[in-house]
Amino acid sequence: MQTLTLGRSDITISAIVMGTWQAGKKMWAGIDDTETSRAIRAAFDAGITTFDTAEAYGDGHAERILGRALADVRGEAILASKVFANHLAHDQMLRACEGSLKNLGTDTIDLYQIHWPAGSFRTPKVPIAETMGALNTLKDQGKIRAIGVSNFNSAQIAEAAQWGQIDAVQPPYSLFWRQAETEILPYCREAGITVLAYSPMAQGLLTGKFGPNHQFARQDNRKQNRLMQPEHYQRVQAALAELKPLAEKRGISLAQLALAWIVSQPNCCAIAGARNAGQITAAAAAGDLTLAADEMRALDAISRQVTDHLDDNPVQWAWGR
Repeated sequence: MQTLTLGRSDITISAIVMGTWQAGKKMWAGIDDTETSRAIRAAFDAGITTFDTAEAYGDGHAERILGRALADVRGEAILASKVFANHLAHDQMLRACEGSLKNLGTDTIDLYQIHWPAGSFRTPKVPIAETMGALNTLKDQGKIRAIGVSNFNSAQIAEAAQWGQIDAVQPPYSLFWRQAETEILPYCREAGITVLAYSPMAQGLLTGKFGPNHQFARQDNRKQNRLMQPEHYQRVQAALAELKPLAEKRGISLAQLALAWIVSQPNCCAIAGARNAGQITAAAAAGDLTLAADEMRALDAISRQVTDHLDDNPVQWAWGR
């Protein structure tokens, strides 16, 4: 497993990070706690040291599952969590962190991130200086080790960085969703910030397991993914048909190819979700892959058949913000 230094911190993370949105169950279908716990341990056994979660994933359920699953190896694991946009005022932030520490069963969260900017989803517009002040307090107290942001644009990242050290940024980023390349990735490379790409498999589309007529369950958030809408989905299927021979030539799966593309980008790691041990073990194998220049060029050309038809809205879902 390749590793990266997280921003300017002293934290080392794995190139493949296990994401736990599914573990929270809310907004997903068919998730089993026992299978989730097995997947977390399988990830650790396969070389994934870093795990990403959030208080909003099932109102703390994902954090609790993750904390219990890694309790006996906590000293060897890197835990990242996120505070939601409704808890960004100073005192709210301190309480939210205490809640996540309790859920995770730990004294310190290695990476604590702002999940969405203040004002998202009609939440209060708290000044970033106030939020960063609380995060700096938590860092000084030893309750968190590093600060990150998620779903921020480059201007918002720069503003946050005026008030404290930002070591990680989480944007949606995949072969089928590349808006982050315009401003966020260049900014992060210049500033020495590590990019934790979420949805690197485009919420499962890049696994190739969803056919032309696939329908997600009503409660599944992917039903609202903009890539699933008819005007884009046909192009997704056509691109997948061209990606498949490239994966077969390397003797890897489509999902592994998609993850390898992310970790082949400078200073990037990929957050891979999983429902079971088999999925995350396969994802972990992509952490050892390096793609050649000609492969990267081919993937770039194929992916643009999808991305060239998307607008510049970085939010993957048809949600109100």
